[in-house]
Parts: sequence; C-alpha cells; structure tokens
Amino acid sequence: MSKKGFLGGKNSNAYIVFYSTVMVIIVAVLLAFTSLSLKDRQEANELNEKKDAIVASMGLAKGSYDSVIDAYVVNKEGEVINTTATPLKKLFDLPASFAAGEYPVFENKTTGEVVLPLTGKGLWDDIWGYIALGADMNTIKGAIFDHAGETPGLGAEIATPKYQAQFQGQTIYEGEQLVGINVVKGGAQGAAHSVDAVTGGTKTSDGLENMIKDCLKCYDAFFKSRTATPEAEVVETVNAE
Repeated sequence: MSKKGFLGGKNSNAYIVFYSTVMVIIVAVLLAFTSLSLKDRQEANELNEKKDAIVASMGLAKGSYDSVIDAYVVNKEGEVINTTATPLKKLFDLPASFAAGEYPVFENKTTGEVVLPLTGKGLWDDIWGYIALGADMNTIKGAIFDHAGETPGLGAEIATPKYQAQFQGQTIYEGEQLVGINVVKGGAQGAAHSVDAVTGGTKTSDGLENMIKDCLKCYDAFFKSRTATPEAEVVETVNAE
C-alpha cells in the first residue's frame, strides 16, 4: 500500500485547501507590504495634486505653491488658530475640519488673494473644489471643482475648465450680506452673483450652489476682518483759556 504523503497527497481535498490557504496568505502579505511601501509616495502625490489645484484656481503655474502660498487655519470668528494638523492636511478630511470649526485659508503672499476649499454633495457622491477671491474678499478670481461620481456629460461638467470659467469676475457679497453664488437653471442671463446651471444636471447644480454658499458662510467673519476699515483715533482738543 503506497503512502499518500502530506495531508493525503496532492490530490486530496485537505492538501488543496491547505495549499490555497497558504497562497492566499502569501499574496495578502505581499499586497500589504506593497501598499505600505507606497503609502508615503501616494500621499505625497495627492498632496502635490492639492497644491497644484490651489494655485491653479488663482491662475498660477503648477509647482508654485511653496514659493507663493501662506497657509493657515481660521475659526468662525475669523481668527487665525493653531491646530494639530497643517492646513494642507486638513484637506484630506475637509468635512471633519469644517465640523470642528477649523477652516483652511491659502493666501497669495504677494497679492493678498485667498483660496478657500469647498466640500459638499452632488447627485451621487461627494463634490469639492477651491474658490480664489481677490484681495477685496468679494470678487472671484477663479474656481476649480471636482467630483467622485457625477454623471458623465451631465453633472460631471462641473469639472471642466469651460464651466468653471464663468465664475471668474462674479462677486459673493450684496452690500454687507454674503450671498454666495446662485447656480441658475436655464441660464444666469447676466443676473448678479449667478452662473449657469449644468444642462441636464439639476441635482449636481443644486449641490454645487449649496456647497459654495454653505462653505463661504464659514469664512464670513474672516472676509469682513480683512476688509474692515480701522477706526480713526479720536483726538481730544483742549481749548486753551
């Protein structure tokens, strides 16, 4: 009678199960090692993409972030605050940052223009972006939007340069009131603080409008602190008798 060998031989069910289990473990270990070894590189690449999107919203060249931008975080009162994470790191979980009352600001050190990150919901999934404001904290200098899963040819159009270009020159204030931007179905037709909605993308357009208004409201006090006119010193005049 011949010996069947380890676990009853190569054709036995026990051997096949054992062999399959060992191979799955080896592959899993290799994938985990590869993922960990590439994690730093992947995070660095994603960080560079965010930097490039920030400067692109200002109309600046890729790679200019480190030499041009001064980044900090403000609270609801518009005050600069210290946080455990850098402003760029906040972008990796922006909804959590906004929920904590911590709002990143990316300022052009030369011009005083600022870029504010945005986060919201479209029709199917998350949408996000950046809006660059002039030193007046009112006029939009540029905007960039992106999405996780909006419909190609419809809601996904918010990510195209052609659609984003219509935000340039729009203003977000009506007098002292922050009104944001209206994304109007059927065409803005020259209305103040308004841009065209995406054709066939009503829900995405609504989400975009809500995202812009909700996020910019968080910076209202910051905007006003940047444009406030310092009170003139009152000098008492003493009449000489």
